[in-house]
Amino acid sequence: MYYVVMKSNDIRRNLATEQYLMNQKNFDEPLLLFYIEKPCIIVGRNQNTYEEINQKYVEDHDITVTRRLSGGGGIYQDLGNLCFSFVVNADSEQFGDFKSFTQPIVDALHQMGATTAEVSGRNDMLVDGKKFSGNAMYTKNGKTFSHGTLSWDVDLDVLTQALNVPADKIASKGIKSIRQRVTNLKGHVDPEYQNMSTEEFRDVLLLNLMHADQLADIADREYQLTAADEQAIDKIFNDLYSNWDWVYGKSPKSTIQKRKHFDFGTIDARLLIENGKIANVKFYGDFFGSGDANELAEKLVGTVYDREHLASTLEPIDTTPYFTGIPKTELVELLAQ
Repeated sequence: MYYVVMKSNDIRRNLATEQYLMNQKNFDEPLLLFYIEKPCIIVGRNQNTYEEINQKYVEDHDITVTRRLSGGGGIYQDLGNLCFSFVVNADSEQFGDFKSFTQPIVDALHQMGATTAEVSGRNDMLVDGKKFSGNAMYTKNGKTFSHGTLSWDVDLDVLTQALNVPADKIASKGIKSIRQRVTNLKGHVDPEYQNMSTEEFRDVLLLNLMHADQLADIADREYQLTAADEQAIDKIFNDLYSNWDWVYGKSPKSTIQKRKHFDFGTIDARLLIENGKIANVKFYGDFFGSGDANELAEKLVGTVYDREHLASTLEPIDTTPYFTGIPKTELVELLAQ
């Protein structure tokens, strides 16, 4: 097995690297990738980004948002999380067989003292009954990658605020909140490992997986990216993972409801979002105004659905005739939150 330890802490570049190595490089053995990111949310290929994230919280806390090639659900990561990815020939594994990829990770964690770690359900790993890893898979042109998260020391309070987890998904697990369902590995390993950084945890895990005593012993198994590799990865980064259309515009058509009571009345806005832009808006409520709110709704059609573009569209418009007593800034916050 070969391996790559990514130096970037940007999820978009790391996903671009993963995609490049899968599609453009051929190894005669499986390839193992490790990467660590600053705060970010990665939505699944088929998800509606707007429905998966708390947009205002994400913007206020400078959390990067991107979309991955693989399916599955949205995940939050920060520097306390370790990502791993196995790249193999597609004919060597059955698509959807997550256990064949995750069991070696579980076995390595057992060696570190997390003896209750287990593969569970469709694509999760649990320890003491709580989730510390979610996994997803993608295949193309005879290659497959299976990648997953390992929550080592993630800020779980941020996780619960940054993600919008559907109530029915939580209910199906028999719990009341996502915070009850997730945990960090750090407290489940032997004491000698509990003060390790995420990078140190990565190195111990790597040595366990490679059956080696020190990194020097496996230096010949590490693939180093070349300048040509980096240039190709830059293009994927720009064309895909940092591209607004890929992250938001690929979200399926959806209707979003925004409702809030103000001192001067309640606004209930229903927005139809298509290709990441407002396709239609309807305003309901007991608000007052001398003008017809439908006129304002028409002016919002075609606006990219985020706070910045909503504020820009509304900036030259006097909204007082439509919503008496309700400041424009609060209207923007309602629509974009």
